[in-house]
Amino acid sequence: MHHHTMTLKSPIKCNGLSPSPSALPNPRLIHAIFPTVSSKKSSWIFNRKGIEVSVPKHPPNSLCFNHNSSDGERLRNLGVKDIDVATLGNLCVDVVLNVPNLPPDSFEERKAYMDLLSKSPPDKKFWEAGGNCNMAIAAARLGLHCTAIGHVGDEIYGRFLVDVLHNEGIGTVGMSEDNDVDIESSGASYETLLCWVLVDPLQRHGFCSRADFSKEPAFSWMSKLSSEVKMAIKKSKILFCNGYGFDELAPGLISSAIKYAVEVGTSIFFDPGPRGKSLSTGTPEEQKAFGEFLRMSDVLLLTLEEAESLTGIGNPVLAGQELLRKGIRTKWVIVKMGATGSILITMSTISCAPAFKVNVVDTVGCGDSFVAAIAFGFIHNLPMVYTLTIANAVGAATAMGCGAGRNVATLKRVTELMKAANLNEDDKFWNELIDENLDTQEITFLSKMAVNGSNNRLNRVSLQKVVSEMLRKFESAGVTGVSPS
Repeated sequence: MHHHTMTLKSPIKCNGLSPSPSALPNPRLIHAIFPTVSSKKSSWIFNRKGIEVSVPKHPPNSLCFNHNSSDGERLRNLGVKDIDVATLGNLCVDVVLNVPNLPPDSFEERKAYMDLLSKSPPDKKFWEAGGNCNMAIAAARLGLHCTAIGHVGDEIYGRFLVDVLHNEGIGTVGMSEDNDVDIESSGASYETLLCWVLVDPLQRHGFCSRADFSKEPAFSWMSKLSSEVKMAIKKSKILFCNGYGFDELAPGLISSAIKYAVEVGTSIFFDPGPRGKSLSTGTPEEQKAFGEFLRMSDVLLLTLEEAESLTGIGNPVLAGQELLRKGIRTKWVIVKMGATGSILITMSTISCAPAFKVNVVDTVGCGDSFVAAIAFGFIHNLPMVYTLTIANAVGAATAMGCGAGRNVATLKRVTELMKAANLNEDDKFWNELIDENLDTQEITFLSKMAVNGSNNRLNRVSLQKVVSEMLRKFESAGVTGVSPS
């Protein structure tokens, strides 16, 4: 085994600027340089195996709507549920460091590399909330009432993560049961999961976490859903899960959560992410749980590459239709196409929205922020092209800054971007896509042109109309600095 000597430096500068609270490109999770955690007191409840926290229902300066009958039939069917979105698992702390070399390829050398990193705990300014915290923070900033379901340890990293979520108005529910395992013999398996996000001088990225070096999920000791977790799922309108949850939770436990969400009428959102490909060919248990997600989710969210990987179909609309046909509860399939835009496919309609043009600084957290806005539109029963427009704006606004976590889009930045109305209209791509599918379904297309109306099965909706209506809706909620244009 080779030994590696490293000098840990401050994170890299962003666009040549001095380090700030938004400092590093990161292709997967979160990163940034931040001051030490706020001294603002949190309402912590400690148990033997983690932390649970109660927080205000809505963070200050967030967008709040009254959930009443005007929200549509979908919301009424969800029953009495006072949590908008609950995330399942994938709670971690990202530690972002500038290093001279990325981790080596071999298993043994990577393990030695991570062990060396772990010997010198980094300063808090290199920490950020990671994983599903991105989605929860972005959703909370849109005024949604959010709860993060997962495990964080009763140590400094766990307290940091709870503080970040608390300050964003997000509650947490621990997943552990006191009688699951003897804590004295559990060791590191109860500690908050850390992801070392490493950046070399060429701004390439590498990742290390203890989940990389175990055949079992990081929290494989969890054997069942606690009564508190079940209550959180039952009280939630949406349960959001992504493929990285399999790195922490056993497939059987994930299957239990899917089954219970269906039983209590909670809509399931699933974004397989890069893990989708490996899960589809993983252990029998992984394949079973992954297949359940694909069949039982109400909303599936995938990149164009992920959709093609799962279906073998390159056309995003046809791939979405294939996933709908194989699904049991699937209502929406959303294909994310980065700078091109996004598409929402249902059994009878196709909605298309070009992306907003922005100066991209960092794409980290864009997909998570996008999902948060899709949840917002789903809950408030917005027209589907409106939902895509807001989601594109939230994702683009996040891309304008460095990092995610507490650096995901704010509502102020989103509304400014929408009012700027600078769409990336790739006419060739969209015209070809529409021509290929015009004969099959009704298509709604967001257009920069100030023309509303339909032509045969093509319905064009102007961006000006969408923005005007959404800004009025935001203003009616009393959000500071938001006004119709």
